[in-house]
Amino acid sequence: MNLPLDPKKKLFVLDTNVLMHDPTAIFRFQEHNLFIPMIVLEELDHGKKGLSEVARNVRQVSRFLDELIQGATFQTLSEGLPLSRIEHTPDNENKTAGRLFFQTSQLSSMLPESMPGHLADNSILAIVLALSKQHPDIRVCLVSKDINLRIKAATLALHAEDYHNDQTLDDINLLYSGSSALDDDFWEKHGSQMESWQQLGRTFYKLQGPLVVGWYPNQYLFIENESNFEAIVRSCDGKTAVLELARDFRNSHNNVWGITAKNREQNFALNVLLDPEIDFVTLLGTAGTGKTLLALAAGLTLTLENKIYNEIIMTRETMPVGEDIGFLPGTEEEKMAPWMGALMDNLELLGSQSGQTDWQQGVSNNLIMNRIKIRSLNFMRGRTFLNRYLIIDEAQNLTSKQMKTLITRAGPGTKIICIGNLSQIDTPYLTATTSGLTYIVDRFKTWPHGAHITLKQGERSRLADYASEIL
Repeated sequence: MNLPLDPKKKLFVLDTNVLMHDPTAIFRFQEHNLFIPMIVLEELDHGKKGLSEVARNVRQVSRFLDELIQGATFQTLSEGLPLSRIEHTPDNENKTAGRLFFQTSQLSSMLPESMPGHLADNSILAIVLALSKQHPDIRVCLVSKDINLRIKAATLALHAEDYHNDQTLDDINLLYSGSSALDDDFWEKHGSQMESWQQLGRTFYKLQGPLVVGWYPNQYLFIENESNFEAIVRSCDGKTAVLELARDFRNSHNNVWGITAKNREQNFALNVLLDPEIDFVTLLGTAGTGKTLLALAAGLTLTLENKIYNEIIMTRETMPVGEDIGFLPGTEEEKMAPWMGALMDNLELLGSQSGQTDWQQGVSNNLIMNRIKIRSLNFMRGRTFLNRYLIIDEAQNLTSKQMKTLITRAGPGTKIICIGNLSQIDTPYLTATTSGLTYIVDRFKTWPHGAHITLKQGERSRLADYASEIL
């Protein structure tokens, strides 16, 4: 099977898990050519049944391939199908797109005796080895999200890569943190043309200077000196910016449902969580930094005291840490109850802050639970939430496509809070750089009605803090 290949272009052989992970992968290799082995099509056929996200991705891949082969003959299949036949590239700039080749004949190349058996991975390796020998002047590369398969390829001196096109960032350390420390001489450089005023008891500053260019809406700014200056960027156009002094929720008289901020990042989180002008908030942080507690306390205040929202809806991805406990009986809320231990723990803590008697606390808990609904992610498609305070917990386990599905459920008057810890991802083939939570943090950082903060300091207990640091 000699392919009509251009020596200037690479030939990428796609593994099944790449297409299962990203259905649009065939359109993301720019001008280079792609090769899909027959064993990959068979594995896709086995994985198309069901209601899981992977099954939906497989069916979408099949639809893309069906569009590509419309009207194709054996001759055109042998010559390769131009990927520019259908418009599905991210920027619709596929005029120089490469070609897609299917395996139309048997490719045989002997694998070493150290790789016995007829595993699908070994069949793919044999095909890559055969293509490399048939086209020595072409750079043949296996693309797979399976680490072990890439290791096998390396032992055969075959070039193999992970699928990187779905990465939001090259390095997770480059992710927007939501806050920025200012130098002590900040006012000397930015205060010469400053304007200040007060409105509805709040203090605002309008200024310009070299740092303004790199600011984002609702970014948290602070100066680490005796001034304790903390402000929020309310608007910025690249030349000028309007700052608002942040409210201090570390004082007991400014408590939120009985709790106060323990550090600078928590204080900013409460500022944006309680702001009805901010529709979308993302909170990142390790275990014990108070993400769920802050979101829930702010939600109870806005729902029960300020009556801005009708109810609180809490949902999360149900990825088990250990062995699955099997099917659960009951209603949707009863089935979700085992996954909502964090909700119940935080409600218990919030209830204990009120200083009520046991009887009063029991009545308050009943009232609170009537305004909190627990929902499963499986039934979110097609819904529209009106005037709801929606908390998405464990959002690091969601893909970018799932995050889009959830966020687009928001109707008028709804606020969405996404909470997660990028160091605790349980979803297969999902990493910190490809997580849907990373994706939305990066995409929403320029939106004037969105805010993000990375919580850094653990406040759970000295034991939890020490474990997070030393283990």
